[in-house]
Order: sequence, then structure tokens, then C-alpha cells
Amino acid sequence: MFFPKPMRAVALASVLLFMFLMFELFHRPKPIKEPRVINPDMKTDPNLEETHEPAGKLWRADDYAADNPNAPRINATILSLVRNEEIDGMIQSMQDLERTWNHKFNYPWTFFNDVPFTEEFKKRTRAETKAECRYELIPKEHWAVPSWINNDLFTESAKMLAEQDIQYGDLVSYHQMCRWNSGLFYHHPALKGTRYYWRVEPKVHFFCDVDYDVFRYMQDHNKTYGFTINLYDAPQSIPTLWPETLKFINAHPEYVKDDTVNARAWLEDKETRPEHNEKANGYSTCHFWSNFEIADMEFWRSRAYEDYFNHLDRAGGFFYERWGDAPVHSIALGLFEDASRIHWFRDIGYQHIPYFNCPNSPKCQGCKKGMFTDGEDFLYKEDCRPNWFKYVGMG
Repeated sequence: MFFPKPMRAVALASVLLFMFLMFELFHRPKPIKEPRVINPDMKTDPNLEETHEPAGKLWRADDYAADNPNAPRINATILSLVRNEEIDGMIQSMQDLERTWNHKFNYPWTFFNDVPFTEEFKKRTRAETKAECRYELIPKEHWAVPSWINNDLFTESAKMLAEQDIQYGDLVSYHQMCRWNSGLFYHHPALKGTRYYWRVEPKVHFFCDVDYDVFRYMQDHNKTYGFTINLYDAPQSIPTLWPETLKFINAHPEYVKDDTVNARAWLEDKETRPEHNEKANGYSTCHFWSNFEIADMEFWRSRAYEDYFNHLDRAGGFFYERWGDAPVHSIALGLFEDASRIHWFRDIGYQHIPYFNCPNSPKCQGCKKGMFTDGEDFLYKEDCRPNWFKYVGMG
């Protein structure tokens, strides 16, 4: 069929215009969001200020070679709970942490799984570090659903959590993981001689060069716990966690630090998001996002925490609700520890989708200073750092 030249020109122009629009729609890079603060209690993100290393004595990377038996490494490990099928995400996390920190200090990696690790997993992870890699199997009695959990009640509860759009609420394995991370991991025989750990999950990113031994920093400065991100939790997932906590501390007031030194006000805040406090029956739902934590296991092994965990475990909320290790750890720290022993590692650039800790430092690359999230605007209200700074400070 023959078309006159004017019609052919119009058709060609239409095709070119369509191709241009498709390119703009699908191939044009998304603009980088500018850091925003949508919380009236924090006028500007402190990560926009110039960020420095922590004050005080710091151990540098001298004599930390992996094969040096006299290296000043202390009894600490990098710790990961990971599945065999998460190997690609684990390699990504290892590469980031090795590049920014551990190639200088060579602390061992300890991997945990509820099934044996494959040879492929071992081969690929060993190839990413000069440090020792350890592969540990979680005892069945630590991972199994406890005998006192009613399966019918759990099934019904899981349906209710799913109806409320509580993420992973219907997965038994997620409840098992939360319970293990809350009160059982530090009992593993492989950690018997280990005091400090840095928890690392698959698919996380580290952006900043860290030139000091973070475990030595924790020890030398009498720190119990270190965090980067501080969030609100979904109150529908933990409605009875705070009431059960109150039952426990009423029975054991001796475990609670004086309110002049603890972080109870941060736990009970009802001014910033009163609906959260109401739905969680008195708990603000603020917590340290525990996919990153650098901590002293002696706190978890203390009588106060062990008794608290056992009380919660018997109450059943790890299965009948979705009590996570993040709020459980955070509540215990907020009540049973001096807040001055909890440290914000503001100099460690970190991302676990969709949240960031992005310092303003020439040591950081790939992370826009002051960015909290690259997601939708509604995510900004999940930032609970303003409450921590308000009640505790930035130490």
C-alpha cells in the first residue's frame, strides 16, 4: 500500500515521539530525593552536621592481621542468622562490611542456620574475607515452637495478623526467628566464650570507612548497646507486650534502673504519636532497629534480662502476636540499663531497606548525608530518633 509523503512523515514523527516518551518513562534515572525532616520535634537531621568519630581512646588497625596470634582483637564476632538461599544477599553485606571495616580488623564471622550450611555457602563466604568463618547449626530445642504454644490459637492469631497487614505475621519461621534473636542466640555453645557481637543481615549496605575497633570502643567506654536507626513499631503487632512488661517489673522492681538514668520516658512517650501509645497500651513502640546492633552479650545473659525474656516467652506473644526482638531488646535496655551506656553510631553509614543512617563525612560514599529514607514521604514519620534525642541525647 502506498502512502503520500506527508502521511509518511507524520507517521514517522509519531513513532519517534512514542519511542521518546517510552524512554523518558522507563529509562530516565529517578532523581535523588533531598533529605527531609517531617517531625516537628527535630528541626534538622543531626546527620547533616559534620560527623566525626566517637571521642576518647580508639584502637586503630595496627597489628590486626588475620594470622597474627597476638592481635589486640577481643572476644567478639560478626554474627549473622542466614539461610543458604540468601547467599547472594549475604555476600553483598560481607563485601560492604569487609571493605569499610573488617579487612582492617579481621574479626571472625559466625553464621547461624536452622539447617546445615551448604558447601557452596561456605566456599563463597570464605572467599570474601581473610578472617575466620564459623558455621553453626541452631539446636532444635532453640528453634522449635515451644510446647506451651497452642497451635490452633497460633493459627487463628496468624490469620488476624494477616488481616491487619502485619508483615510476616502468618509465617511460623518469622516468629521462631524473633524468639531466637530475642533470648536464645547468646546461649549457643559457639558463643560461650564470646562477649561482643555485631549483627549483620543479608542485603544491607555499609557506606563509611570505619577506622577504629568498634568492639574495643564498646569495652573501653563501658557501652552495652550500639544502634544506627531508631523507629516506631506497628502497635497492632505488640498490643500486650507493654502490659506483660508492667506485670514483670511490678513483680521485680529491683531490676529497673532509676528513672533519672534509664530511658523509660522514651518508651512511654505519648506526645509525638499518641495513637501508637494507645494501641500498644502505654508503649510508644519506639525501638532500636536490631538488624544492626553492636552489643555486649553480658546484658542478655544477666539475671534481669533472662528473667524478663522467660516471662515474655511463657506469655506466648512471640507466637500469638508478633513480638520482635527489636522492641523486646529495646524495652529491656530502656528499663534495665543506664541510658548513657547506649550509643548511637552516627558515624557508621548503614542501610536496611527502606531506611538509612547517612553521616556527613568524607569517609562516606553512596549515601546522601542526612537521608533517612529513599521511600515514600509517609515513611518519615516512622523515625523515632527525635524522641531518643529529646529524652536521652545523642551520646
